[in-house]
Formats: sequence, C-alpha cells, structure tokens
Amino acid sequence: MSRDVLPGGASARRAREVTTVGRPTAGWQLRVDPLACDGIGICSHLAPDLISVDSWGYPIIPRRALGDRELRSAQAAVTACPRRALFLQPPG
Repeated sequence: MSRDVLPGGASARRAREVTTVGRPTAGWQLRVDPLACDGIGICSHLAPDLISVDSWGYPIIPRRALGDRELRSAQAAVTACPRRALFLQPPG
C-alpha cells in the first residue's frame, strides 16, 4: 500500500506532526493499514463519532471526506495509534 504525502512533503502516516492552520482541510480521508492494525481499539475511544470497531476490535472507518471537527478527531486517533496503522489521505 503506498503512502500519500501531505503538503510540505510530510508522510501521510506522520500526519500528527502537520498542523492544519492556514491549510485547506476539505477532502481529507481517514485510512487504516489492515496489516499493521492489531485491533487494540484506542482509535475508537478518541474518535467515537468517526470510528467504530468490529467484534475483534478492528476499526471500521467511513469512506468519505472528513469535516473540520472530524479531521481533528481523526488526527488524535492517528497520533495515538500504537501500531501507526491509521493515516490521513489528502484530497485528490
């Protein structure tokens, strides 16, 4: 699975280090690397309005663009993921 690049050349996997102040936020999507995920479920606690989990603890995420409030929740989940399985995909 290829990784996308955020504005400024940062890896999408490292989205937690990139601030969205002064940058367009429309169109970002939350993604999960299913091979990296261990089903710990921390992400669903940090973004319960955005991420649900299946019976094994693996995240179920929406396949749509995120709103501004959802993007902040998604960034918190990306930051906290111990396996670095979550990442943000830029628009386009």
